[in-house]
Amino acid sequence: MIIQWFPGHMHKARKEIKQRLPDVDVVIEILDARIPFSSQNPLLTEIAEHKPNIKVLNKSDLADEETVKIWQEHLEQNENIKTIALSSTEPDKIRTITELCRKIAPNKGEHQFISAMIMGIPNIGKSTIINILANRTVAKTGNEPAVTKGQQRIKISEDIVLFDTPGMLWPRIRHENWALKLAITGAIKETAINYEDLAFYFVRYLYHNHPHVLQERFDLHNLSDDEYTLLEQIGAKRGCLKSGKMLDLQKVSGILVNEYRSGKLGNFCLETPEDIQTELQQADENDRIREEKKEARKAKKK
Repeated sequence: MIIQWFPGHMHKARKEIKQRLPDVDVVIEILDARIPFSSQNPLLTEIAEHKPNIKVLNKSDLADEETVKIWQEHLEQNENIKTIALSSTEPDKIRTITELCRKIAPNKGEHQFISAMIMGIPNIGKSTIINILANRTVAKTGNEPAVTKGQQRIKISEDIVLFDTPGMLWPRIRHENWALKLAITGAIKETAINYEDLAFYFVRYLYHNHPHVLQERFDLHNLSDDEYTLLEQIGAKRGCLKSGKMLDLQKVSGILVNEYRSGKLGNFCLETPEDIQTELQQADENDRIREEKKEARKAKKK
């Protein structure tokens, strides 16, 4: 299952970003601290590759501090990148983004503005951060992905002008896990989710990485190593069994996802740099196999 969700306004936004970028001094990319790789957009990274870049690991209050620090060290291996981990409950820390802009922006003459562009995938908390930086409500916020539809020019201080851009997802998500992690954290609309894939992936992840969460949160003493049986165990505790004791996969998946998003399952990341290295290798291999099959079909038609 590879999710493709790239509305028309995102195509338009990509073109507008590329046109404006030459006049931008600093790029600010908002990431989800729980999934720093899966929540970045490789198109945006490619477009802004040579610009001074601030990567904001937002929602860090829902992640674990140790893994977030590992991600920051990993990202800052690129000399053009500085990172900051924060949450919307830390307005003073959010305002330090302006200081970072001043530090990494090319030297500007007196009375010249620093031009910053802020980017991020849908539902990443970008608009909330902008409103705090501007000290007023200038960007619409909401819990649904794709709230911002067009670019805005916002003066956030006497010397910094910010260009807001619509949230942009990847046009093609190369690894199934990246799509599932985006769905779990809320970047992809629920109408685009296959609940069975989501439930199986997430309960498998929890079983292998945070079994104590399942035991403590759902009062389970003996965890099954079979995903469906484990989901049935959770479903029995939370009233997710339909008539005939059949499991309601959508309901149990919704419980798992919503409790993770709210922090009720605990604060932890869903990926590490090592995980991503493995998944990148798998994605490359899948692409190679797909290309070979494509070439074979072409040869067969000749």
